[in-house]
Amino acid sequence: MLWYAVLVILIAGNLRPVFPSLAALLPEIMAALDMSAAQASYLTTLPVICLGIFAPLAPVMARRRGVERTMFWALLLLTLGSALRLVESFWVLLLASAMAGTAIAIGNVLLPGLVKRDFPRHMALMTGLYTTFLCAGAACAAVLTVPLARATEWNMALAAWALPAALVALFWGVHLRRLPAHQPAAPAPQRPAAVWRDPLSWQLTGLMGLQSALAYCVFGWLAPIMRSRGMDAGMAGVMVSVSIVVQMVACLFVPHFVVRCRDQRWIASVLALFAGGALLGLLYLPLSLAWFWMVIQGLGQGGLIALAMTFIVLRAADSAVASRLSGMAQGGGYILAALGPLLVGLLLEWTGSYASSGWLFGGLALGVAITGWGAGQGRVVRA
Repeated sequence: MLWYAVLVILIAGNLRPVFPSLAALLPEIMAALDMSAAQASYLTTLPVICLGIFAPLAPVMARRRGVERTMFWALLLLTLGSALRLVESFWVLLLASAMAGTAIAIGNVLLPGLVKRDFPRHMALMTGLYTTFLCAGAACAAVLTVPLARATEWNMALAAWALPAALVALFWGVHLRRLPAHQPAAPAPQRPAAVWRDPLSWQLTGLMGLQSALAYCVFGWLAPIMRSRGMDAGMAGVMVSVSIVVQMVACLFVPHFVVRCRDQRWIASVLALFAGGALLGLLYLPLSLAWFWMVIQGLGQGGLIALAMTFIVLRAADSAVASRLSGMAQGGGYILAALGPLLVGLLLEWTGSYASSGWLFGGLALGVAITGWGAGQGRVVRA
């Protein structure tokens, strides 16, 4: 069981490097491929759109092929999509981003169901650990991609993140071989549409989408924003990685706090104030305060990620509902989340400055507080 838990955590660690690795080198990629700001926004937004499109399909594939086998194919697709970034072409990068986004969508959806099914006595611990490793993978990509690019080329630095995905796919394949050859398919839900009719499900979807929009603005645009303010490329990557490392700490402790808190409605408001307010500080206030704001942003953003994932597990009546609720919250949520990085790029194209993004960051934080209040209700979704 320990080896299996480690594998689940390692899968989580591979579901984020695609985003900050691209962001860390975005100015170099734009120069090398002669891309406009609008094209850059498409490149950062497409994988998030794929998260939204394919997340609702993950429970269907899992019922037909089994959760473990579906996860294996997702890891292979992630490896191939990451490796394709070796090709110096805007259109191939778009394809690679779509492939990686599809794979990440499947992994994102299946992990909460696995935790609910296989770790019922340790849900808070496992949720904290896998969300921590989500952030750890992103932090490693943010801090290591620029040095890799300086030692090689930008395309090789991007493709390098296929290696850890390939290793985890190999380990998961070994685990898969130990399972029975013909596992019974999961029963179809009696009322598959019931989850979609529950108002609590929509509040969870809003929380997931709006906090993810903030997160992908950080992954996709915070390093370029800091560089536009005069910060060195390497230092910008380090500062983003610091924010993500702080997110890891928040991810580890927030689930334990949430499950012990009687009234969970206010938690999202405080975390949204931290995450959104710190982005405004990074955008407008002197760079001498940047380290402080990075830490505050990490606490808020990491806490929101952990809160959304914990709410999915807590609000589901069983593991089957958890997978469907996860599919809905992450499917609809990531379609909403895609607007975040897209709008940052379009605002840059229209105004020639990142300053106008402050209104976007503030609005997203307010939306997180409102939907988080509703999602914090102490009841469960049934199907």
